[in-house]
Amino acid sequence: MRIAALDDEQSQLELIRHTMNGIEHECHLYTEGKALLRDLRQQSFDLLILDWTLPDIPGPAVVKWVREELASRIPILFVTNRRDEADMVAGLAAGADDFMVKPIRVAELEARVRALLRRAYPSHHEVELQFGAYHFQPQSRTLQVNGEPIDLKHREYELALFLFQNLGRLLSREHLREAVWGRGPDEPSRSLDTHISRLRSKLSLRPSNGFLLSAVYGLGYRLEMVEASSLSAFSSASDDEEVQA
Repeated sequence: MRIAALDDEQSQLELIRHTMNGIEHECHLYTEGKALLRDLRQQSFDLLILDWTLPDIPGPAVVKWVREELASRIPILFVTNRRDEADMVAGLAAGADDFMVKPIRVAELEARVRALLRRAYPSHHEVELQFGAYHFQPQSRTLQVNGEPIDLKHREYELALFLFQNLGRLLSREHLREAVWGRGPDEPSRSLDTHISRLRSKLSLRPSNGFLLSAVYGLGYRLEMVEASSLSAFSSASDDEEVQA
């Protein structure tokens, strides 16, 4: 992955670069916000690591520019001397994804960067996943059921993979929309319902096939594995039936 780090202290930048190189990421260093913004107009990065206090542009102003001007939602991590809760809230409100207080602890920095990249670019990190008859291959973005390929659109695949990765969890509508459509403007609520309905049909997510995709009224959706001994409990229930929380 290609990472940009912005800090007015060269020693901090060198530590960040050494840490990123150690986990096999390329790191480009900046000491001024204007230089980073200039390069962002022409280059692309997978993640930004920003200090808060800079000689030319405050870190939150850099974040605001990135969120307003760049089409892609690049993950942003603040690494700063500021430690008040109000600063953390302000940094996240500006559009940053995570907040880390100096002094830099190498293991913590590695963990936070890995988590951000894994969340932002799951296809770069996932291995093949098998859930009963459902076989996901994230690198090729394909899904097979009982060995047969299933034709899924981009967001249908993302939603299916996310549901299976969180098997058994109740996922709120906001969580699902954020995971599949990103953290931009709210996706119309019915779009999620439409995608859920399509997946039920295309993937045959029914108790008779070992999985139940149910709506929990007022909350969201849950994909569950159904044991053979429990099938009778669902024999008179519709697959589209909503259950009360």
